[in-house]
Amino acid sequence: MKNIFLMITMVLWSATGLANDHFITDAAFRQTVENTFQAKLNLIGKQFYELKGLTPTTEEREALQFLYAYMPLADATDYTTAFYLGNVRMSFKARQEMPWGQKTPELLFRHFVLPMRVNNENLDSARIVLYEELKQRVKGMSMKDAILEINHWCHEHVTYHPSDARTLSPLACMKNALGRCGEESTFTVAMLRTVGIPAQQVYTPRWAHTDDNHAWVEAWADGTWYFLGACEPEAVLNLGWFNAPASRAMLMHTRAFGDYRGPEEVVLKTSNFTEINLIDNYAKTALVNFTVLDQAGKPVEGARVDFKIYNYAEFYTAVSKYTDKQGKTFLTSGLGDLLVWASKDGHYGYAKASFGKDREVTIQINRSHATDVKENAFPIDMLTIVPPPENVKLPEVTDEQNARNKARFAEEDSIRKAYEHTFWPYQKDREVSEEVNKLLTTARGNWRTILAFLQKHEDRQQRAIELLKSLSDKDLRDIKMEILEDNMNAPSNQLCPRVEAEMIIAPFKQYFAKAFSKTEEKKFQANPAELVRWTRDHIRLNPDNKALRIPQTPIGVWRSRMTDSRSRDIFFVDLARSLNIEAREDVITGKVQYKQGGKWIDVDFEATEQLSAPQGTLVLNYEPTKLLDNPKYYSHFSISEINNGRTYLLNFEEGQVDMGGGTSWANTFKNGAKLDEGTYMLTTGTRLANGSVLVNNQIFNIRREQTTTLDLKMRAADHEVAIIGNFDSESKFVKDGKEVSLLSQTGRGYFVLGILGVGQEPTNHALNDIAKVKKEFDEWGRPFVLLFESEADARKFNLKEFGELPKNTLFGIDRDGSIKKQIVSQMKLSNDRLLPIFIIGDTFNRVVFSSQGYTIGLGEQLRKVINKL
Repeated sequence: MKNIFLMITMVLWSATGLANDHFITDAAFRQTVENTFQAKLNLIGKQFYELKGLTPTTEEREALQFLYAYMPLADATDYTTAFYLGNVRMSFKARQEMPWGQKTPELLFRHFVLPMRVNNENLDSARIVLYEELKQRVKGMSMKDAILEINHWCHEHVTYHPSDARTLSPLACMKNALGRCGEESTFTVAMLRTVGIPAQQVYTPRWAHTDDNHAWVEAWADGTWYFLGACEPEAVLNLGWFNAPASRAMLMHTRAFGDYRGPEEVVLKTSNFTEINLIDNYAKTALVNFTVLDQAGKPVEGARVDFKIYNYAEFYTAVSKYTDKQGKTFLTSGLGDLLVWASKDGHYGYAKASFGKDREVTIQINRSHATDVKENAFPIDMLTIVPPPENVKLPEVTDEQNARNKARFAEEDSIRKAYEHTFWPYQKDREVSEEVNKLLTTARGNWRTILAFLQKHEDRQQRAIELLKSLSDKDLRDIKMEILEDNMNAPSNQLCPRVEAEMIIAPFKQYFAKAFSKTEEKKFQANPAELVRWTRDHIRLNPDNKALRIPQTPIGVWRSRMTDSRSRDIFFVDLARSLNIEAREDVITGKVQYKQGGKWIDVDFEATEQLSAPQGTLVLNYEPTKLLDNPKYYSHFSISEINNGRTYLLNFEEGQVDMGGGTSWANTFKNGAKLDEGTYMLTTGTRLANGSVLVNNQIFNIRREQTTTLDLKMRAADHEVAIIGNFDSESKFVKDGKEVSLLSQTGRGYFVLGILGVGQEPTNHALNDIAKVKKEFDEWGRPFVLLFESEADARKFNLKEFGELPKNTLFGIDRDGSIKKQIVSQMKLSNDRLLPIFIIGDTFNRVVFSSQGYTIGLGEQLRKVINKL
């Protein structure tokens, strides 16, 4: 009897052990993953999944298959199986060793711990390199405390700095100690996953009440998801400077890796990710049902429905869905307005949807190229877009918790600054030219690579410098020596390795220089259209047009002969440049072009002949006013091309905060700008103080060798500036160690007063925005009084980071916080910790403008109010 019981026990133990050998315990889902994995290998080629010599366990092999099944093409072709297996093993190690590892549900571990990709960054081995350090950092902590502690660690290594849209890898971000919000959140998610904590990057595609967007982090602990500002540690979870703006958001998303089957509302499923809607976690919401009909009033199946938020003077597609057989879809959103644009087979139509007011919205797709070409310009469509109201909720934080967190924050700043003192400006031990000095300073943590490269090529210094100057600031900060060497030593004179925002992680130029015979090479150089044909005939396109389009390396495209349209464009430009053919992706239109006979020729992979698109001229008439003398692109207006029923923004030059410039009415459209023949939409917007926007949309045509003239009409608010509160202009602050009154420093009249959050993203944005409008503020001539909360903040503040502020800017310290408390009380602001705070007041104690927290375009808002005073 005892032996029978022992045998039964061993059988049960064995069965349990076999079950535990599986990475996915649900047999049906495991089979789904296996089928998807096999389909992926059939698509890209089995040579990209190589287990020889790796000996994975059953669990490891299934985890690898799960990753390969859903990863984008680029990840499958540009990284080795050994690379993924190393990261898989480290994830399993964290699950085994961390105290919460066995408590984390399989679903969350699979989708929010195991995957390496967070955004569009290039992948690295951060979790392998940093696991032991992070493990010790959170030793003995609860899961919630570990989340807070990891964020403190992240702040020690990275702080906010605006930059281009390309996302640095976690290790590159750490190496340079800087990152925009997308990089900070990618970095923090990667670090949380390193210690086995489920984490996801959450983003609002665009704010509704102001321009710009934002990304942060959600992390799971003991059954609950919490949010936090990445690299911006607070004393408690569910607290960040963005609590208030998040309550006014329309949409909040995250992309769960693979076929995620959780409880959240699914916005979109693709072959790579499941996009889920998290807006209910942050704001009051409502659901609207949408029906798409054709010209005859019949339901349209498979129509693409783009939900657009007004932001940066365009209607930006925040999310896309597709209609079912009844022509229906739905969306849950914050309680504001979206423009909803439906299209299929070149037909389109749009309507405004007001969430919280509308329950059903019908869109008829009754426009197309055939209807659009009938008029040069159609009547203006006037819309008023209203964002959700603020409904902020803040967790409780004691004064003791806040003080302790501030002390840690300052200590972490000093740790990071000590590391930054290892960069070139502080290690300069030789005389170099101003040009080289700028390159080495810009390279930050990567300066040794740049210096070594220059030293290696002292005999060809001019070519080396020209190569480095062709790179963006961010490229200088993460480019590797092998990439520089590849371009330096290639026979081509087309030095730049960058086409757009792709990852440059593998050399290609010298390889492609030898890929063709000399006869073929000369044929391509004589007629680059032949290279277009070669690319079309030899590179297959992924039939899945909804797949995530992370750019493949050119070598990945070459080896797989399979890619998407974006990577094919990059591949063609890189291939052409490798053969010493000038080629580019046009910044404004996104078109791929090559140069022949001194002219840029548009690339059309489907055409039998390559031609330049016929062009016409757009002239915009505008009558300057005191309030707005020169409307700016992205701030006041934008132009989108309508192609096959969808809109594509023309990406004109933005300019730099510290250098001015950028596209405007006066410098680009006043005297006429060349545009390709086609149909376009001109959008103008006037943002009001409450966040609402007065919008004009006008559809028009550009015809070959003709001029289209439109009036650039900016709608104005009917009301003037109103008195909105009171503030005591005799209030005291500390300046140069002495206590002085505001009145004594400003003299009689209006002034701008700001309370700053040093090192915080909202304050950085605000000061950059004020610097943009310096000229107008200098002409106004009234003071800007900017106050720090403490002497420590004043010491940390680096004025050079924000370009030139108005010449009448005064700095001081609100030592006891009395000025901040008065403003918060008088203006009935939501709380006293959300910075920056700005007011426009006068010495008769009247306030005519107030702003708190994150507000893009603050300089423009201040200017508009000032011009009405």
